[in-house]
Amino acid sequence: MNRRTWLATFALIPLLAQAAPEQRLPSEEGQLTVSTIAEGLRNPWALAFLPGGQGMLVTERPGNLRVVSAEGKVGPPLSGVPVVWAQGQGGLLDVVLSPEFTKDRTIYLSYAEQGADGKAGTAVGRGQLSQDLARLEHFTVIFRQQPKLSEGIHFGSRLVFDRDGYLFIALGENNQRATAQDLDKLQGKIVRILPDGEIPKDNPFVGQANVRPEIWSFGHRNQQGAALNPWTGKLWTHEHGPRGGDEINIPEPGKNYGWPIATHGINYSLLPIPEAKGQHVEGTQPPHHVWEKSPAISGMAFYDSPTFKAWDHNLFIGALATQELIRLQLKGDKIVHEERLLGELKARIRDVRVGPDGYLYVLTDAKDGALLKVGLSED
Repeated sequence: MNRRTWLATFALIPLLAQAAPEQRLPSEEGQLTVSTIAEGLRNPWALAFLPGGQGMLVTERPGNLRVVSAEGKVGPPLSGVPVVWAQGQGGLLDVVLSPEFTKDRTIYLSYAEQGADGKAGTAVGRGQLSQDLARLEHFTVIFRQQPKLSEGIHFGSRLVFDRDGYLFIALGENNQRATAQDLDKLQGKIVRILPDGEIPKDNPFVGQANVRPEIWSFGHRNQQGAALNPWTGKLWTHEHGPRGGDEINIPEPGKNYGWPIATHGINYSLLPIPEAKGQHVEGTQPPHHVWEKSPAISGMAFYDSPTFKAWDHNLFIGALATQELIRLQLKGDKIVHEERLLGELKARIRDVRVGPDGYLYVLTDAKDGALLKVGLSED
């Protein structure tokens, strides 16, 4: 389903009801309106809108998938969700709908999965959402990150379908830095697969010895944001740097994005990254955009809605460490201005999506997390 079809599908959906008094916060483009749709979510990680005004699917990192209704009611955990490895940063992570959801009712989940030796990696599976929104049926794993190397951090992982129906999975390097450069491993990679998990024959490394054919690009650290640019159709991703060097990339097939040999960051110990050779290294791609001081970015949404004209051609990204919503103004692909929003709330922003009504929907990362609805008042 392309962006225009998606908008047409949702055109008649009523605005989601507000569950709490609206707050007004300052911004450069007018006052922000912020209301709480739902509370009591346990470390919510991602959300996806259901068609027909049925609300949203929300993942909770400890392992639950819930439906939040249009009125803000938080439903019970769905059955049929896979068992997840809820340790450290691991657990139930991203959720996306199939491009043909109205026909096949298929949803895709990414999550941390434990291996035989106790370590874990990212897995992706799909199942059909029951008509009563109570369970996932026929859940099947279609991708597993191999080998399993994580002891609790850097799983990634975001899921994005492109206009041709290919599924991109943005993966972390499990805090095993060197593996991001190893083409026989799936750490620190973007992979591209078909909806059933099969590998496209035109992937850049297909047929090469000792190289995983799923790989689209490599040299990534911990990718927690990915979205399809609605104006160009290209995939954009972002990733955490270490201490400094959070970055945005527009990944091209077969390209090396540098980690850990090229980075703008240093170790948390304040010492250099051992493998680093500089900020710019021959044979690697420079980041499209970089923050020398890390906001700790998570979630990404392009604004492509007529609802708020002032946000046209903007990109929104959540920030965990600085507890903000970052607004990036675009001119073509170039980022020409940055604004920090929602800092007054002092909440870690885990995910941001543009709703069918043109409002921003934001998840706060906490044991008692919330779903917020953010708009813009120009008066």
